[in-house]
Amino acid sequence: MSTQTSPNGEFLLSEAHFAQIKTWLYKESGIDLKSGKENLVKNRLTSRLRTLGLSDFDAYLRYIEQDASHQEMTILIDSMTTNKTSFFRETPHFEYIVSSLLPAWSRKTNVRIWSAGCSSGEEPYSLAMLFLAKLNSPSAVRILATDISDTILNSARKGIYRKDQVTDIPTAYKKNYLESTPANSPTFTVTQEARNLVRFANLNLMGPWPMKGPFDLILCRNVMIYFDRPTQERLVNRYYEMLAPGGHLFIGHSESLSSIQHPFEYIQPAVYRR
Repeated sequence: MSTQTSPNGEFLLSEAHFAQIKTWLYKESGIDLKSGKENLVKNRLTSRLRTLGLSDFDAYLRYIEQDASHQEMTILIDSMTTNKTSFFRETPHFEYIVSSLLPAWSRKTNVRIWSAGCSSGEEPYSLAMLFLAKLNSPSAVRILATDISDTILNSARKGIYRKDQVTDIPTAYKKNYLESTPANSPTFTVTQEARNLVRFANLNLMGPWPMKGPFDLILCRNVMIYFDRPTQERLVNRYYEMLAPGGHLFIGHSESLSSIQHPFEYIQPAVYRR
């Protein structure tokens, strides 16, 4: 690959650069980087090249190849995903949990939930708040929250959010499960009681899954948009095997399983049952 920078010093991403990054992303994480995303790749990685003091994308690709720790590949993958989430996102899912799942779960002594692609933690913490408010024995619930990004997981574990990030949390939940320390602080911290229900762990969905099933509910919402159809099909069928009979899979409301082969029973938009 030839060294490429523009006269004004801007990093230039060649077709060969893009092709190599696309190949790596698919192999390492299953992300299917579509043609037309060249500017997105260049814009998201430019700051990384400057941080590393590299002169161009040739140097960056060599840096990745020579990185024995594999840490830079993780940073690359993290750069290509959008960690956009919010508390109590996609309200119909939470309504379904309350109306259709909690009655049965209230009689169980062990409820296991997996938030796959948990990002900065809003999804699993929303679930924790819901269970603390609605279940007589919320300690029976264990929520596994996984993501491929160590950076975002470190943020999630702290459970600290800005005022604008907690606006969608119901008022009663804010009062009971958020702390502002010191008083009038611009940030809020999820209470220890809620954090105790969640365990965060790094996991590449394309790799081995060391945890044991079965789960009662798996949430993989707005994650499969990054994958091609064969990858989606493999992932969904792996989820099926990890669910208890009668267990549920939630996907994003902008996603659908209609185009892939799977054994799930369709319940309602974005809700499937084993």
